[in-house]
Amino acid sequence: MAFTCNIDQKGRSARLRAGIVAGVLGAASAVFWAMPSGGWLEWGVSGLLIAMGLFCVFEAAMGWCVCRAMGFKTRV
Repeated sequence: MAFTCNIDQKGRSARLRAGIVAGVLGAASAVFWAMPSGGWLEWGVSGLLIAMGLFCVFEAAMGWCVCRAMGFKTRV
């Protein structure tokens, strides 16, 4: 499957910023929330935030947006 560029530089920078914020929030929640409590819900939320951040950074690096690839119109 080929990833064709479907976002411009403004969209790439927005996805990169969103990815960094989500990754930092995920790491912080893992350290300050999931580790002390040790519950599966806390680890799951932290892992999902980190995965979402990594996926947004991937989208920014590839210049590809999954929502636009599915036909949805996005503002950025």
